[in-house]
Amino acid sequence: MYFASGALARKMEKLAINNWKKVGLSPSHAYLLIMAIEEPGIQPGTLADELQLSPSTITRLIEKLEEKKLVIRTTEGKLTNVYPTPKGKDLHPQLKSCSAEFNESYTTILGKEESTRLVLNINRITDKL
Repeated sequence: MYFASGALARKMEKLAINNWKKVGLSPSHAYLLIMAIEEPGIQPGTLADELQLSPSTITRLIEKLEEKKLVIRTTEGKLTNVYPTPKGKDLHPQLKSCSAEFNESYTTILGKEESTRLVLNINRITDKL
């Protein structure tokens, strides 16, 4: 299980990286930006939960996106909120296109039914572990 899941992760990562090159972002940065665009003011904890990444990783991703002027963070009391900048919002159509192309690339390889079943099973198993 350990080696099989690692091999799958590496192959999916390679597909994703090749796909997201068009926008000059890693898959993790791109998905975080999509979430910030679609839910302005999203909190880092929500991002961590949704993307299944540690809070420290989310912080590093946000910092990189801030450096690229794609998101900004605001603090209201103890709450931190992440908002897309106009430059970040302008990327939304390209980001959605990359996401659709990524889904299409692995669906073409695996088939629609297999792809759907695989994603559902991975999520179910991840929740159990």
